[in-house]
Amino acid sequence: MTEESSTISHLSVTMATTGMTDGHTTASLSSSSSSRGNEFYFRIVLVVVGVVGTATNGLILYALVASKQHQKHVLIVNQNALDLFTSLMIILVHSLKLFNIPLTGSGGYWLCRLLLTEVLVWTGTDGAVVNLAAIAVDRYLKIVHHTWSMTHLKNWMVYSAMAFSWIGTFTWNMAAVFSTTAIIDGACIPYVIWANNTAKIFLSLWIFVSFYVIILLIFIFCYWRILVVIRRQAKVMAGHAAAGPSTAQAQIHKMQSNVVKTMILVCAFYAVSWMPNHVYILNVELNPNPPPYFSGGHYATLFIALLYMCTNPFIYAINFNPVREVLLRLIPCRRIPVEPQNMT
Repeated sequence: MTEESSTISHLSVTMATTGMTDGHTTASLSSSSSSRGNEFYFRIVLVVVGVVGTATNGLILYALVASKQHQKHVLIVNQNALDLFTSLMIILVHSLKLFNIPLTGSGGYWLCRLLLTEVLVWTGTDGAVVNLAAIAVDRYLKIVHHTWSMTHLKNWMVYSAMAFSWIGTFTWNMAAVFSTTAIIDGACIPYVIWANNTAKIFLSLWIFVSFYVIILLIFIFCYWRILVVIRRQAKVMAGHAAAGPSTAQAQIHKMQSNVVKTMILVCAFYAVSWMPNHVYILNVELNPNPPPYFSGGHYATLFIALLYMCTNPFIYAINFNPVREVLLRLIPCRRIPVEPQNMT
């Protein structure tokens, strides 16, 4: 405890002059009153985003269950569950941060580590990214390697990927938080205790490469190969058609358009929404004279990234006709066609 106290004392002096940054969230002890006021309003906006994300993901989960699709598309259900969990954690964490609760004793220790560090928020977002990659690989195997997947792709593999998206991301986020977080002057400051600057830079680069670059490459490869196979199948069906498009051809073209639309929405929206946040974090971490982390740039990029979480459920779920029908039935003003009754 003596060594930790001296480390925290040293951090207090260092952060008062230069400010410290982290891979996911950082605080500056020397922030001005105006920036604190802006931070208050930004947190209110994030709470609103969490409420919207909770509503959208909860609605899609209800539609998946009501349409009996939750057993057929378990990875998509898991995606919405992760986004719903993240939305709830955003509401909880940023609501607590609005009150600037002083952290003392064991209660303050656990409140800091489990909630105020936003570790559960990032567990949900990281898990959702991992699950998105699992969805892409699952579709790739079932379409490109259909025969192999029918023989070798088992249910336990899918459930293992789902479990890893929760347990794996929770474990590494907790390990990073508990080893680098300190409570200084009653404030929770995560990701500030580092053995050296190299470790901090390595973690920042690892986050960017693992949760952005590699995931994006998986999307591009899997959906590109899916598109190639579907086009090849469409050409084969067109060659066998005697006159005019057959029903099978129409289904192939419809599936092709759905895959293309999904590929464009997932890859483009993911790349556009998360790129600003990753670039901002890298700029703060690698810049010798970093800008203030808790500024308009940080909250703007985070807001854009979290909008992906709010709208992503519809990208996957609304493409399924049974789910779409459930959602349409929830609209009060929609006219429901009535079939005429035969008179005897």
